[in-house]
Amino acid sequence: MAAVFLPLLLSLPLAVVLYHLYFRLRYRTPPGPLPWPVIGNLNHIKPVRFRCFAEWAQTYGPIISVWFGSTLNVIVSNSELAKEVLKEKDGQLSDRHRSRSAVKLSRDGKDLIWADYGPHYVKVRKVCTVVLFSPKRLELLRPIREDEITTMVESIYNDCTASGNSGKSVVIKKYLASMAFHNITRLVFGKRFVNSEGEVDKQGQEFKAIAINGLKLGASLAMAEHIPWLRWAFPLDEDAFTQHGARMERLTREIMQEHTLLRQKTGSTKEHFFDALLTLKDEYNLSEDTIIALLWDMIAAGMDTPAISVEWAMAELVRNPRVQQKVQEELDRVVGHERVMTEVDIPNLPYLQCVVKEALRLHPPTPLMLPHRANSDVKLGSYDIPKGSNVNVNVWAIARDPAVWKNPLEFRPERFLEEDIDIKGHDFRVLPFGAGRRVCPGAQLGIDLTTSMIGHLLHHFSWSPPAGKRPEEIDLAENPGTVTYMKNPVEALATPRLAPHLYKRIAVDI
Repeated sequence: MAAVFLPLLLSLPLAVVLYHLYFRLRYRTPPGPLPWPVIGNLNHIKPVRFRCFAEWAQTYGPIISVWFGSTLNVIVSNSELAKEVLKEKDGQLSDRHRSRSAVKLSRDGKDLIWADYGPHYVKVRKVCTVVLFSPKRLELLRPIREDEITTMVESIYNDCTASGNSGKSVVIKKYLASMAFHNITRLVFGKRFVNSEGEVDKQGQEFKAIAINGLKLGASLAMAEHIPWLRWAFPLDEDAFTQHGARMERLTREIMQEHTLLRQKTGSTKEHFFDALLTLKDEYNLSEDTIIALLWDMIAAGMDTPAISVEWAMAELVRNPRVQQKVQEELDRVVGHERVMTEVDIPNLPYLQCVVKEALRLHPPTPLMLPHRANSDVKLGSYDIPKGSNVNVNVWAIARDPAVWKNPLEFRPERFLEEDIDIKGHDFRVLPFGAGRRVCPGAQLGIDLTTSMIGHLLHHFSWSPPAGKRPEEIDLAENPGTVTYMKNPVEALATPRLAPHLYKRIAVDI
């Protein structure tokens, strides 16, 4: 047996070299670092991938080839090429590459995020844009968002004024994460997973455990996914995925049953996403697999990104007291000191809106868009992109391109006052929510929530570095990963600015 297996193993590198040579002769693919046999460029890629790819773009140009094992990944790093990918060639580049874990977690693309572009995707996206994220529904759900934001403010105030302190250093991420968790569970499921002691209840703990386990499973096969010849050595743990799916279904159906009984009892439905999907099930022919997958898509997208975006913004505001003061002057002028801010105030707070745009420009929560897969051979620039290749847009690099941004590394919100720049997919210089057929359907919700959170934090508190630390010493390093968590969570001194009675939670039950 070994005598047969050894020659096959030794011939594998030669086969891979011939495969790459075939690609080079048949296609004019973009330049990039020289791939190694079998592993491609996997050994060259630094942990923070979007920075690594931006560095390579300085050497090879704004469109590069990076081989993940035997899979060609094309990375584009300027706005012209991004427009070509996301608008002009969108029809050929709107599919998704699904790893074995993504197949399992998305129920084989029955969700929105991992679905290929086609009738199912168009249907589910219509449900999202026309119904779930419609302006009317977002307005009806606004009290939930403001309830959770005022809860966050009250928690910070209680902690930073404990024992008579007028101000205390706090780790902002702790409060942002709690707010985002309760906000998304209420928007999606219509319930706050809190017991009588104010702690996360049993359902909420199970919810968090499922979300964390999903992330672990999604990352568990990363290396083997890129090297098909090694998959035999890294078999899919069918039991783990089956158990995970069963937990998701059990919790979702448990909540579904609660909603069904409540509707039967009251004869009415709520405005949150779960009830909306249940009432639309027959009209849009939505399977239960699709409903469950779509709900968990929203949870995945909505539980982390608002907290990440606001933490980066707050880090920049602590580093830039001039900007913080300018926002607070605007808030004091528009909102005053006798009430708290609401989302209704946002249109009258242009500088605050610019701060949000500038934070999302410098620190997009998803710096590399999820890969678009070519469904046919296509040209980008002057290069050939073979069918089946993945195309990534380096949003982070584009938003820092000195060819289109003046002093791109400077946190200067005024640039968005000097020029009206859309951040929802129409201007390809800044793309925190993507663009084209796969643009994020919840972009407006994300913008409103982020703006309101930052506005409340700055209206209620002044923020400064902890004792002994200068503003410029706030660390802006990123953790590796699909989304950009701060490597070191920002800690800052929170000093209340308003009367004590304005720090109380404004509770609602809808």
